[in-house]
Amino acid sequence: MKAFVAGATGETGRRIVQELIARNIPVRALVRDVEKARSILPADAELVQGDVLDQQSLATALGDSTVLLCATGAKPSFDPTGPYKVDYEGTKNLVNAAKSRGIEHFVLVSSLAASQFFHPLNLFWLILYWKKQAEEYLQKSGLTYTIVRPGGLRNEDNPDSIVMQNADTLFEGSIPRQKVAQVCVEALFEPAAQNKIVEIVAKPDAPAKNFGELFASVA
Repeated sequence: MKAFVAGATGETGRRIVQELIARNIPVRALVRDVEKARSILPADAELVQGDVLDQQSLATALGDSTVLLCATGAKPSFDPTGPYKVDYEGTKNLVNAAKSRGIEHFVLVSSLAASQFFHPLNLFWLILYWKKQAEEYLQKSGLTYTIVRPGGLRNEDNPDSIVMQNADTLFEGSIPRQKVAQVCVEALFEPAAQNKIVEIVAKPDAPAKNFGELFASVA
């Protein structure tokens, strides 16, 4: 297995890279600024310069990767096209490149409430709407996929247990980014994670389950 990570220098992406390397999985990290990425990512990660909006560069950037994890996301800005470009067009470009390179598993970090059009987050240039369009594009691609929809993201980890449910059943809650990264990486190893949308939050009073049980509990 060789993993390609898009959005590798983001808060969630860098944790995905760390998790992969902790599991001794070789990583190719797609970055726009190699110097900046060097100061953020583990030395073991292979850095590939590129941009999800540059379709031509992606197939080359993927190289001999066998799995792809996408943790990109539009940064808050005054550009109304940001979510459309990054969350939809960028993901679409990655899906197309993954198909052309025969990627075996595509893990996409999306968001809780992605299906809710009348959600306050859609006031910010339809950010959830474009994430949902990207999810659907991946689902129709023919690739093996896992779509991970985390609740509110926290930078600090905690000992809370992961709660995993079917699409459109969790509507509130938060989760540390470290746990999101673990779910994304474990999805590569769990057959029960394939071709599913999983929604995740963390709760202190939830029963502890292993990843096999968590993914198997989702239809």
